[in-house]
Amino acid sequence: MARQIALLRGVNVGAKKVAMAKLREIFAELGFTDVKTYVNSGNVVFSGRKASVKKIEAAIAAEFGFDVPVVIRTRDELAAVAEANPLAQVATNASRYLVLFSGGGAIDAAKAEGVTVGKGEAYEIVGREAYLWLPDGIHASPLVKGLTEKRLGVAPLTGRNWRTVEKLLALADADGS
Repeated sequence: MARQIALLRGVNVGAKKVAMAKLREIFAELGFTDVKTYVNSGNVVFSGRKASVKKIEAAIAAEFGFDVPVVIRTRDELAAVAEANPLAQVATNASRYLVLFSGGGAIDAAKAEGVTVGKGEAYEIVGREAYLWLPDGIHASPLVKGLTEKRLGVAPLTGRNWRTVEKLLALADADGS
């Protein structure tokens, strides 16, 4: 069965508390197998039929009482993200190298033109992902503040640092097919 990765946006920051054990149960109840979570920020690796974002979002809303946007990538799609790695020459700290994943279609790079880029920052858009090098971190980054769903015309967007991308790919490769 195909390995897939669900990326939940905005959980366990602020009021949207989601227990990872309960999240694994929800995925199992939806018929998925070999369900694993990584860290407490809503990363789920699982096997099974092609996942329905709408069904996953509905199950999460029913259990927790709030909406959580979900982005899905297959194991092979995530491997392609890691392989592309367009900022490998400048991104020297995995925790400050961010990938924004679009739950919609491809990101139009032209829509990002003119975005404010902070000192030392860089970005590349490849397909449905935007790769961001943020040497001073995410919180004060003008680049992160500028590359919004509204500006890019895709939703939802959710970000993961490079360390998480690599770990999720390793989890997908370690289990299942």
